[in-house]
Amino acid sequence: MSTTISKAENLVEMIERMPVDSVLTQHGVSWEEYEELLETVGDASGLRISYDEGRLQIMTLSQRHERYSTLIERLVDRVSRLLRIKILFYGSTTMKKQRKQKGVEPDACFYVQNAALVGTKDEIDFNVDPPPDVVVEVDLHHESLSKFPIYAALAVPEIWRYDGNSLTIYHLRDEEYVASEASLSLLVFTSAVLTEFLARSPKQDQYDILLAFEEWLKTQPQ
Repeated sequence: MSTTISKAENLVEMIERMPVDSVLTQHGVSWEEYEELLETVGDASGLRISYDEGRLQIMTLSQRHERYSTLIERLVDRVSRLLRIKILFYGSTTMKKQRKQKGVEPDACFYVQNAALVGTKDEIDFNVDPPPDVVVEVDLHHESLSKFPIYAALAVPEIWRYDGNSLTIYHLRDEEYVASEASLSLLVFTSAVLTEFLARSPKQDQYDILLAFEEWLKTQPQ
């Protein structure tokens, strides 16, 4: 009796052999195979999987990569708590739409203007629910610009992209992303401010960076 191994199972075996900070790209992958892979790997940490009309891309992440995405989330969390702004965090949740044949996992994402629309939901259905107001992409060893058309198809209004040297904020305009100096979702954040505090790592630990950010935040007009 023969056993048929699915493409998803083959991909899992390939993922297990991937070194940290590497990329695997496969073409001709069906939507069903993409969803089977997501079901198989579940919420495995250290992976980012994207899908764009048959093109599947899998990235493995380093601890340094995760440290930056976590720091960005914590900076945003400080703004939420200290300025009393409702911000809902959904981490690297899988965002996908079958009718668009697109799916993606950001390094972080959060709701601000649309926070009330998702409320207490544990899972977001991107076929009916709004996309996050901001997604974060950390580009230390991988390029995320190829993901931008996916985010545009999902109508994500704002992307923060950090390349290890500077953070650039992009706004969706006519189905394309345009670089901007400041966030529209959280006005206190500019590209310069985010770049400044991210640049403190690894010279300072996260605790000291967050304390310095809190002190800076107190000086800003409310």
